[in-house]
Amino acid sequence: MSRQIEFLHPEPLPRTGRVWPVFLPFAGCPYRCLFCAQDRQTGRDAATLREARDSLVRDLESALAAGHGPYELAFYGGTFTALPAPWPETFLALAARFRDAGLISRVRCSTRPDCADPASLARLRSLGLDMVELGVQSFDDQALAASGRGYGGETARQGCRAVREAGLALGIQLLPGLPGDRPGVFRRDAGIVAGLAPEIARLYPCLVIRGTGLASAWECGRYAPWTLERTRRELAAALPVLWAAGVRVVRVGLAPEGALERDILAGPWHPALGQSVRGLALLGLVEDAAKRLGQRPMRLNVPRRYQGELFGHGGELRGEYAALGLPQRAIRYADSAGFVLL
Repeated sequence: MSRQIEFLHPEPLPRTGRVWPVFLPFAGCPYRCLFCAQDRQTGRDAATLREARDSLVRDLESALAAGHGPYELAFYGGTFTALPAPWPETFLALAARFRDAGLISRVRCSTRPDCADPASLARLRSLGLDMVELGVQSFDDQALAASGRGYGGETARQGCRAVREAGLALGIQLLPGLPGDRPGVFRRDAGIVAGLAPEIARLYPCLVIRGTGLASAWECGRYAPWTLERTRRELAAALPVLWAAGVRVVRVGLAPEGALERDILAGPWHPALGQSVRGLALLGLVEDAAKRLGQRPMRLNVPRRYQGELFGHGGELRGEYAALGLPQRAIRYADSAGFVLL
């Protein structure tokens, strides 16, 4: 009788619902970090907060009239908790108005760890804020200092704890490959995030973008970004660590918004980086199952929801599966919850 190994994908199930992003480039930011180019990353030029509010009101009213939603309203691109008064309250009051109308189901914002004190966060929670995503970038003192972040690793940890103490859901963003990076830094960062067990994480490998301080450092030979292959391998190794801690990794790599791709000078940019990394992580799960099987596998049954990432981007992993004994003809897709290797 042939043996078989059954296993589930360890990735936590995604939340239902759609996110409505509101970009506030640089708003409230106390620093301009070496790598930062939010105007290019968001595809939005700097706009006044009043203009952003007025535009949001018009768009939400149109969506409500059309019967759309519900949405999770997300304020990105700036340091929401450091916006000048009364703008945090203004935006949250606006969100509450449309939440009462049934259009908005949840509200989140992004901010810096050093702009996240428990009392202020608790007040914002009382006004309707549900989640805070912290742009931690790294917990490593050397990488943070070299990037001009203005805080150290302990402050980053304190910011995460403050979000929790305020009764808010936590999200963490990491930027692997920062200036000051050394072997093992990202692996340690991923382990710290797993220990903190946020609801979500985002992994944005550091890119050299035109007009940033990092671009000047790269041009002078003082900074070398990660290669695409190293990025794929490091991030693919981190995903199972985060998944095992119940962390949903909602983004890998920057989205190709606006003029971003045109302004990338160097670094591990790929429009399908997430698919490539997730496929490589899944390959690792299958390889582990093959070791436990104890014999050369003959067939792999795959849940249909993973059909688009099994072979990575553009079928880049077909050779690795064939080397395992699983050429494309040995793969079967099914409406099932788990994988079966035999």
